Amino acid sequence: MWPGSGLDLGPVWSLRARQLEQRLRTKEERIVVLETENALLHLKLAEYQGFAGRSTDEVLQLYSAHRQQQTLQSSSLVTQLHRAIQRLKQDLKSLHSFALELSKDFQHQCKTYLYQVLTAVQRIQLQNEAMQMFQIKAFDLEQSLQEVTERYEKEKHKRRALHNSLVELRGNIRVHCRIRPLLAFDTAAGHTIPQDRQRNFSEKVAYAADDETVLVKCNRPGHASINKTFQFERVYNASESQDTVFADVAPLLTSLLDGYNVCIMAYGQTGSGKTYTMLGPQLEENFAFSIEDESELGIIPRATQEVFRLISEKPPGSYWVEVSVVEVYNNEIFDLLAKDSCGRVFGVKRDVVTTREGKSDVPLLTYETVENASEFLHLVNKGLQLRVRHPTLVHAHSSRSHLVVTLTITTIVSGDNFGISWEDELTSQKRNKEVSCTFPQKMRENKSTFSSRASSPAQFETTEKPKQIKTRLQLVDLAGSECVDVLGAIAEQRSHVPYRNSKLTHLLQDAVGGDAKLLVMLCISPDQKYLAESMQSLGFGTRARQVQRGQLKKKNLPVPSKAK
Repeated sequence: MWPGSGLDLGPVWSLRARQLEQRLRTKEERIVVLETENALLHLKLAEYQGFAGRSTDEVLQLYSAHRQQQTLQSSSLVTQLHRAIQRLKQDLKSLHSFALELSKDFQHQCKTYLYQVLTAVQRIQLQNEAMQMFQIKAFDLEQSLQEVTERYEKEKHKRRALHNSLVELRGNIRVHCRIRPLLAFDTAAGHTIPQDRQRNFSEKVAYAADDETVLVKCNRPGHASINKTFQFERVYNASESQDTVFADVAPLLTSLLDGYNVCIMAYGQTGSGKTYTMLGPQLEENFAFSIEDESELGIIPRATQEVFRLISEKPPGSYWVEVSVVEVYNNEIFDLLAKDSCGRVFGVKRDVVTTREGKSDVPLLTYETVENASEFLHLVNKGLQLRVRHPTLVHAHSSRSHLVVTLTITTIVSGDNFGISWEDELTSQKRNKEVSCTFPQKMRENKSTFSSRASSPAQFETTEKPKQIKTRLQLVDLAGSECVDVLGAIAEQRSHVPYRNSKLTHLLQDAVGGDAKLLVMLCISPDQKYLAESMQSLGFGTRARQVQRGQLKKKNLPVPSKAK
């Protein structure tokens, strides 16, 4: 029992003593095992020591033998190393001398290159200073050139405006010239060309020297080359677009609504681009033209679009437009819009006459009323499908006929009421026209409202009734040179002009003779093998410019009077 605590610790100490005795026995058993293992290790150690003693003797013997071998070899190696060292010393001396020479040469070259670099830097500095001076001069020259160019353009516009005014006063014919690009059929074998001349025949000889001058290189075998120039109001090179061509034509259409007749005709050899210029690209199967790409449209569809655009800016109902399509082939006139009793379009032969007023007219010619450019294009395409086609050596789908498309614009004016409705006028027209069984849509002449379809001076009714003033836009694709004699006679101011020598000149008598603002669009090929035809066309244009027809007469468009 623990003193003072009242607890009996005898069993605890007894248990603790037993545990210590158990651990002691365990330790004693472990000591016996370790002593046994120690005895075994001593036995193995003795065994290994005996083996090591034997191995040491062997190693000492081997080492002694190795030392002897090294002693024998070292004497020969030393000799060899000594010789190698001597050679290396010689090489080092040679290398050192070479390095000295190389260093001297390098230093010399460095000095030379440094001098060259310094010289080049000085030269570049001088050049930069000179370049800066040149740039300043160039800038001043550019400014001067820009000012001179602006002045030149202003003077050019003034000169052109004065020239146009002079053309108006003299009644001269405006002549533009378009040079088409070289095409695939230019190199095709239309006829046999000797080998030594094939190169010359593929040369480009016609150029646009500027926008008013055509330069032609005339090369003949055995003769010196001669350059000839031709001056026109406008010259288009091969890269200029349909848009550019029409931009110079469009101002004439404003004159159309101002009371002037207008005629635009294309002239040139087959394959020179007349039809493309006037209509645009044609379809392979017929003479209809494609309207898919508007940028390729020619003068005729563009002119119609522009006319309707100008009309849209006028008072409603004050204008209406009719169209006729005529082909002149073998000196015969064919109405390409005439219809049979079933409404089918077919070409009908017509004749051209001279009215009492001395104007040309085509009786019974079919006129179709159109309200927009789409209707016009549809009618013209139908008429073109009837056009006569004759393949040539130049053009497989060529037409040898003349095409005349006419837009007749009727203006309704009155003293007190400007612009009666278009529907009322048509109603009045229907009451007075005769209906033909063969040509049901033909609008015949009548005494009450319509005068001859010719471009004669305006004929007015009584002052109380609306007045009709007709102006015409004639768009012509020429296939021949019938107009040459007529223009020659006018230019020479002969007393007799042979208009009636051909149906074409008779039909175009009013336009050519001075009743219309006339623009001739010359179309030529740049190729050497068409030189003769191109020269003929340029000569025609030159003669046309010399024609003086007198100042054109404007159709009198009355100004509406104010109500009292």
